[in-house]
Amino acid sequence: MSFEFLSPVSDIVAAHTALVGDYALGKQIKVHTEDLGVPDLDKVDVAIIGIQENRNDVDFLGEKLNFDTIRKSLYELFPGNWASKIVDLGDITPGDQVSDTYYLVQEVLSSLLQKNIIPIILGGSQDLVYAQYRSFDILERMVNLANVDSRFDLGNSSQPITNLSFVGKIIVEQPYNLFNYSNIGYQTYFNSQEEIDLIEKLYFDAYRLGEVISDISIVEPIMRDADIVSLDLGAINSVAMNGLTASPNGFDGREICAISRYAGISDKVKSFGIYEFKNFKNEETASLLIAQIIWYFIEGINYRSNELDIKNQKSTLHYNVPVEDEILSFYKSSKTGRWWIEIPFISSGNNKLKRHTLLPCTYNDYERACNQEIPERWYKAKRKNEV
Repeated sequence: MSFEFLSPVSDIVAAHTALVGDYALGKQIKVHTEDLGVPDLDKVDVAIIGIQENRNDVDFLGEKLNFDTIRKSLYELFPGNWASKIVDLGDITPGDQVSDTYYLVQEVLSSLLQKNIIPIILGGSQDLVYAQYRSFDILERMVNLANVDSRFDLGNSSQPITNLSFVGKIIVEQPYNLFNYSNIGYQTYFNSQEEIDLIEKLYFDAYRLGEVISDISIVEPIMRDADIVSLDLGAINSVAMNGLTASPNGFDGREICAISRYAGISDKVKSFGIYEFKNFKNEETASLLIAQIIWYFIEGINYRSNELDIKNQKSTLHYNVPVEDEILSFYKSSKTGRWWIEIPFISSGNNKLKRHTLLPCTYNDYERACNQEIPERWYKAKRKNEV
């Protein structure tokens, strides 16, 4: 597919690139402008794309979205020691119907996936994750979704999709390509007991805000197993966003950037979306934080270890741990010190599941197994394989 339906970045942003420092990102990112058109995507690693769609937000009041301030903030930042080639493709503007926007998002993201380009999505309402997820249909395999969010967003899947029900739609609508859903940072009082019970019943993973804040490193293996990452800006506390989000509780700026970096480091993450952007009153503070979230994700990409095939690497260490009537099989990378645990593959004839036989874990999981405790994530993954 060509990208002729994308709107170029505004002339204001294009002009701003001339004003940034010689070594700043604005001088290194190839930008879709009115004059130059869509950049050449040959050998590109990362593509930034805005989606100005927010009509399925339950609080939608007709406002139009503008990502100019985020772009200007990002272009002013200096890259690390990066090898990644980055483009900014501009924006997808709203279609006649929201379903038209979804279709275009799915087509554009699918094209990027086929070119092994990682999209960084600046989004309006979070129901756009549905289109982000559907773009993986072309791969014809199961995928894992990690959602940094104070809510599960399961909603009522029998009703039209909203930014609070897109996960429910993903679960129930064909083709069924969702293997695992992980919520990072949920706040109990924002989620009904029925939703919490359903997450448990489906063997999905959910990590409370306090649990993640007390040890941010637990996010690393979750992200290492994710194909798609969605970040709801409402998961950030109001202090970090300068009082601009609805909730006083949430991640601070340092924590959300650490989570973003873990997503970038993951060899498996192929699509990263930042959603629930509003036209904030103090736009500069919010935009600078979002720009830094993007910066840390790209920083992570540049430190990827290419350990997707860890089991077959000669230097990998292998440990068998008998627990109850199971033999748990652990693998440790001698390069990065990261750990994986093997899930017994159930031959159900569903070829989509075969790639899920190794589950990222931590050294703590290995230690607990040695103390005869079965890791909860391993148990859930095994149960999903059996269904």
